[in-house]
Amino acid sequence: MKPAPQLLAFAFSLAALLGPAKAAEPQVPVLWDSKERLQKPDLSTLPRLRFLTTTDFPPFNFIDKSGRLSGFHIDLARAVCAELGIAEKCQIQALPWAELDGALNSGEGEAIIAGVPATAATREKYAFSRPYLQFPARFIMRKAQAVSEPLVDKLQGKRVGVLAGSAHERVLRDYFGSVKVVTYTKPDWLNADLKDGKLDAVFGDGMRLSFWLAGTDAAGCCRFAGGPYLAPEYLGTGLAIAAKPDNAALATAFDYALHEISAKGTFAELYLRYFPVSFF
Repeated sequence: MKPAPQLLAFAFSLAALLGPAKAAEPQVPVLWDSKERLQKPDLSTLPRLRFLTTTDFPPFNFIDKSGRLSGFHIDLARAVCAELGIAEKCQIQALPWAELDGALNSGEGEAIIAGVPATAATREKYAFSRPYLQFPARFIMRKAQAVSEPLVDKLQGKRVGVLAGSAHERVLRDYFGSVKVVTYTKPDWLNADLKDGKLDAVFGDGMRLSFWLAGTDAAGCCRFAGGPYLAPEYLGTGLAIAAKPDNAALATAFDYALHEISAKGTFAELYLRYFPVSFF
């Protein structure tokens, strides 16, 4: 196991993110310091801002029942344009994932908003905004047995399921070495065994677990236990808007817009619209 100070830093690293509220209570993530002041960019000479996205990443981007391009990313892109004062110049185009990079480089669009993770490799290809959403690891347990923090103490000797070979398995083994790790190759089997009482807890991606908790398969059996765990060294830094590498000014403009969207409560509204079972 990691030394205790590192464990505590990991377990409660989101305190600054969530503010004074209890970390164990699911809530809207706040990735921006409300006291920070960013200068509004002048984009009056920008002829167009076209966001490139996909149609196959619900609830982020998808085609709705009326045939319209919809989703969290679509509404977020429009909110960004509104904050930058260029709504009339804003366009959104959906393409297959494999075509996004080529379309951006050829000038078919100015930015990609499609779940591109900001990693060391992708930072060589794009200029990124700051992250607008992160994906914490979470525990879920059956409601009658769910416990609160500190889970590292309360889960000692318990059977905890996790997807084999995942980053979440590495987190679980490194930081919760006292649990009995049970690995699975399919999430459906993992969640079903928790529901049936064959596991004490499941550890995994908070967003995907929130979808299962809200779905019919869970049948209201379970809930999140403890707080969200942010571990960038294992799980990445989250999602960001990508621009061409020579257009860092546009990425900085996105930072301003995302900060304002957060401060004004627009981000919270969008987040709860698409993620009613919060994974924070």
